[in-house]
Amino acid sequence: MTEAEQQKVLTCIKGALATSERFESPYTHWVLSELLPTSILQDVQQLKFPTPDLGGVSGKRELHNDQRHYFDQANIKKHPSISTLSHAFQASAMVKTLQDFFAIDLEGTYLRFEYAQDVTGFWLEPHTDLGVKKLTVLIYISDNVGHDQLGTDIFNTDKSWAKRSPFAPNMAMAFVPGDNTYHGFQTREINGVRKSLILNYVTDAWRDREQLAFPNEAVSAK
Repeated sequence: MTEAEQQKVLTCIKGALATSERFESPYTHWVLSELLPTSILQDVQQLKFPTPDLGGVSGKRELHNDQRHYFDQANIKKHPSISTLSHAFQASAMVKTLQDFFAIDLEGTYLRFEYAQDVTGFWLEPHTDLGVKKLTVLIYISDNVGHDQLGTDIFNTDKSWAKRSPFAPNMAMAFVPGDNTYHGFQTREINGVRKSLILNYVTDAWRDREQLAFPNEAVSAK
């Protein structure tokens, strides 16, 4: 990717962080808007990956690991928009920006981007992402009729439902995983395919290295 493209993504991210809404209940999380450059969002919306066949089974994404798609080395080489985003979020300027805003240490972590596609029958049990994930940003990209009702469900510490994040193209919900950051997706009708990007920075303990954008290159803010 060119330096200009990388800077354009960084500029959008900085703007989205600056105008984000911060919420403290039931745990600290942020809602962001206009996260990605419009041209990149449109390209990502049009990416063609096979949609999952749930076979009546859901509750955890890992139940269908063989049908998941990532910004991995093969897709970085194949799709310009995936390459642009992967290199932008790998860059030290981006890592520093995210570190400073979320007050976390991402040094030595690895970039993981999933292209998630959810269909009717999909649901996720409440979970925290605590462990090897150091940052989670759920970026919403689909815009079918009714998709404004498909935000991430946010739960209290006792796993009771608390609220639902807004869902619209180029919006996102972000949080730093902790022992109380319960989130999931309650069963509801999905018109077409609910598409989102799941952005994580993960530690070296992440075992599925093939999912990582740059499996042999840890990020650094330096």
